[in-house]
Amino acid sequence: MKGGNAKSVGPRRADVTRRVAVLGASGLVGQRLQQRLARHPEFELAAVVGSPRTAGQNVHDLPWGLEGSAPEVDLPPVLDASDPSLGHHLRSLGVSWAFSALPSAVAVGLEPALVEAGVNVCSNASAYRRRSGVPLVVGDLNPDHLTMQASGTLHACATNCTLIPLLFPYVALAGRFGPLDVTAQSEQARSGAGYALLRRQVPFTDDIPGEAEKTVAELGWITGELSGATVLPSEPDVRLRCRRVDADEGHIIDATVRFGTEVNIDEVREALTSFTSRPEAQGCPSAPARPLMVVDGPVRRTDHLWADGDAFDVPSDPATSLRSGMAVVVGDLRQTGPSTVHLRALSHNTVRGAAGGVTLLAEVALRR
Repeated sequence: MKGGNAKSVGPRRADVTRRVAVLGASGLVGQRLQQRLARHPEFELAAVVGSPRTAGQNVHDLPWGLEGSAPEVDLPPVLDASDPSLGHHLRSLGVSWAFSALPSAVAVGLEPALVEAGVNVCSNASAYRRRSGVPLVVGDLNPDHLTMQASGTLHACATNCTLIPLLFPYVALAGRFGPLDVTAQSEQARSGAGYALLRRQVPFTDDIPGEAEKTVAELGWITGELSGATVLPSEPDVRLRCRRVDADEGHIIDATVRFGTEVNIDEVREALTSFTSRPEAQGCPSAPARPLMVVDGPVRRTDHLWADGDAFDVPSDPATSLRSGMAVVVGDLRQTGPSTVHLRALSHNTVRGAAGGVTLLAEVALRR
């Protein structure tokens, strides 16, 4: 496998600030994107696109659901996602990048239309994940798979938020020890289903239909690319059950990992702690100093949710602390047999698994 354990390179910055739009005016991930882009050093938030329900309204009049207050940005009224001339309108505003937090049913038509209009699209929507010609990219793991459309415009997707706390430990360990057999269960926060569930406006059930299948499929897609496979392999040997739990934020993967040979717990710990980002991502505003952090004892949302690769401090302002919440934290690491270990991994689902992941993808794309 490629990825991880690459030599560090010095910080790099994009040479020009790009004007960008957020596709998602009032949803949770759309507002996370607005929060992150309002004072981003390499992007200038120039427009917000919403549904016909929010179109024409002042962005600041829409209810704000995240910590702190809505970003103070001078923006035009919310643009209409159903406007057939939206791409040309965005271009007239100088927008060259769009960050999508659209429902899949809307994204499937709008994202390629924007690409055709010359707008680069980095998407958190699921509509084009695992589609031929649309790279599925984790910015600090497989940035070399970023490819342009024939028009010279980028259309790329970030992964499902559930995948992130499984993907990073999996790649770190498989890269060191070879193929893995994993039995895991997710413990997914309510925010993974948006504001309605976060605010308890709708009930939820423990099991999440279809979530395990798409998560394992995305794992196979990315690890197949990392291994250099010309044909994507069958799904990895991972058995995953996905469950919703009564927590606001943070997705946890509880996993038993079986190796093909006997292992030592110290070697496993070292493989996790030494795992590093790809050089293309190092120095990006959203890239954590270390993508994986290993703690003694249990992982806790209250203590570790905002890990930035160096520390676990809760950020005073997520709009400026762009690395906060971008590291995956592994704990509860113990040996359970000669060739098996247990671990729990935590990721901030609306930051690393959604808005932050999409932003990092775009930051890396600027450098490529």
